[in-house]
Amino acid sequence: MSTLLVPYYEHPDVRPAEWEALLAAAPRLYGVVLNPASGPGERPDPAFAQVAARLREAGVRVLGYADTAYGDRPHADVVRDLTRHHAWYGTDGVFLDQAASAPQALPYYRRLASAAWTSGCTALVLNHGTPPDPSYARIADVLVTFEGPWETYRTLPPTPSYGSGVRVCHLVYGVPAETGLRVRGADLHCAVPGAGDHPWGTLPHTLEPAR
Repeated sequence: MSTLLVPYYEHPDVRPAEWEALLAAAPRLYGVVLNPASGPGERPDPAFAQVAARLREAGVRVLGYADTAYGDRPHADVVRDLTRHHAWYGTDGVFLDQAASAPQALPYYRRLASAAWTSGCTALVLNHGTPPDPSYARIADVLVTFEGPWETYRTLPPTPSYGSGVRVCHLVYGVPAETGLRVRGADLHCAVPGAGDHPWGTLPHTLEPAR
């Protein structure tokens, strides 16, 4: 069952074994977030283009990363990132990070959603990191309602349902190796051992390559 949404922010040339492990886990993956340079970067990266093509061939959604600065980043800058992701890496979805949660920001994200769909997007993920206003369920395919450390997640109450038309995702870091993740009301998840400023440079324990 495809229940893993994996943000993996390492270069394929630096961590080739980890990318191979992701490819081997294709049947379990809802999608992989592609993030060459806190976005698509200033020019195409052949290594990311190659791994993106292999993921798509394996039936995995490739989601292009774009920061929205909680609704403060200019619309044109975000759209430029989405366009580059699609043109350079053939992404079929988008992962909008640092998404606002209040209803007042919904028009900003509605415009981005429209631009994403126009550019060929088939999956829109909003990473709020906390439960957003229910109105966001009308424009997204996936709402990330938790991003944070294991110590916080382990006491988190179950996430309320947003309806059958949208999936809920939890992104958890700092998870000990011996811990089995009890998903608290999420349809999708990713739990990694990494912590600090760059937790998404690690893979879930169950996907780590053999050494």
